[in-house]
Amino acid sequence: MNSNKVFMIVLYVVLIAGIAYAAFATKGFGLMKNNETSGDWQAVFLTNGQVYFGKLSGTNSDWTTLKNIYYLQVQQQVQPKDDKTQQPNVTLVKLGNELHGPADEMKINKDQILFWENLKSDGKVVQAIDKYIKDGPSAAADVTPTK
Repeated sequence: MNSNKVFMIVLYVVLIAGIAYAAFATKGFGLMKNNETSGDWQAVFLTNGQVYFGKLSGTNSDWTTLKNIYYLQVQQQVQPKDDKTQQPNVTLVKLGNELHGPADEMKINKDQILFWENLKSDGKVVQAIDKYIKDGPSAAADVTPTK
């Protein structure tokens, strides 16, 4: 085999390896390709079990940005009133009112996101967010599932 053929084979191998590396380095051929998500509100499910609701952007980099953030808080009675199993009250909470006073913007490493999904405008969470925005923080947004 002459040196030109060896050089061309090595060049093709390096080129293919470079393309494969670039594809996987961008998280699997751009699964989160668009910079902005479609839909008004998203639910973001994290590897630690927490779910946040908000407006997701910057999904084409290693870090995504979530703004206008809400999360669910479960409140269960210590002593049930009767023997029946009671469902806990689930309330929507706006991020920012916690003791440490976080800003209403979160940078999330994409490796910590299991998946995200767009929310329908007629879903309980989006309706609770709309009520919170319209009526303010005094309107506790109950999102307890119905039986």
